[in-house]
Amino acid sequence: MTAITGQPGVTKRPGELGIHSLDAFTLEVPSLEDARRFYGAFGLEVREEGEGLGVYAAGDDHRWLSLREGPRKRLGHLSFGLFEEDAEPMKRHIEAQGIRLTDAPAGVESDGLWFRDPFGIAIELKVAEKSSPNAKPAFTTASVPAGVAAAPSRSRAGLVQPKRLAHLLLFSPDVSACLDFYGRALGLRLSDRAGDIVCFLHGIHGSDHHIIAFAKSDGPGLHHSSWDVGGIDEIGRGAAQMAAQGFAKGWGLGRHVLGSNYFHYVGDPWGSYAEYAADIDYIPLDQDWPAADHPPEDSFFLWGPELPEGFVHNFEADPG
Repeated sequence: MTAITGQPGVTKRPGELGIHSLDAFTLEVPSLEDARRFYGAFGLEVREEGEGLGVYAAGDDHRWLSLREGPRKRLGHLSFGLFEEDAEPMKRHIEAQGIRLTDAPAGVESDGLWFRDPFGIAIELKVAEKSSPNAKPAFTTASVPAGVAAAPSRSRAGLVQPKRLAHLLLFSPDVSACLDFYGRALGLRLSDRAGDIVCFLHGIHGSDHHIIAFAKSDGPGLHHSSWDVGGIDEIGRGAAQMAAQGFAKGWGLGRHVLGSNYFHYVGDPWGSYAEYAADIDYIPLDQDWPAADHPPEDSFFLWGPELPEGFVHNFEADPG
């Protein structure tokens, strides 16, 4: 794990101020028991924490998601990680942007920097180890010589267990306003966009093609969380393991254009999705990505099944 400071040997873009990782997010859901079952079946570790649940990649102590019970599904706050030496400069930068600092939300213990985006989403900036990868993760597409069986027996294939949270796609009533705000405030940079329909943002210290994205809707909300696995076979096996547990609703297998990752989305009990993803494009810290504005037909998926009905419905803006 990378150290928190930008000392020799640490991945950091020199002379640039910005967050290095999407560290965690919170979600309020109507049933913690449903959440435990869904994320457990997805291959993540679900742990009881106070009155809620924490969600982890197997064998790792980094909490990616905190779940609390509430009347309906609702996105809580977003936490982004900073290098230690950037904490005070970032505070001064935020204040210079005219962004009002706030207290942490009720019930959240934190010594981070808090404020809200233009549509009310609470944001925490905190000193944390870099959880965004420092290089493009390995992608496994193994073949075998003739005369050898490649696929394991189904009974021995094992549980698909995502390695990390890769990104979030959030709904927003104004995609351009989010691009401007998250760029100015957090130092995120545009990777690609399709007009005011969707935009994808990456971190400046080396990150996937996007660590957060915004899609047009009537209001804010969570569309999906994306979780990195090792290859196409794991995506397919993940879809099968979820279907076997009663979570057959979804979309995939397919491949995106912007970001290039292979995907399968699984519908959760509340109208949003968790995505198995592999082989997303990676933007090194010493490269400026050639961001472009793409036509809608080139902005979504290269191949895959047609979109299921209601896939882009924002249930947080319209619970009905």
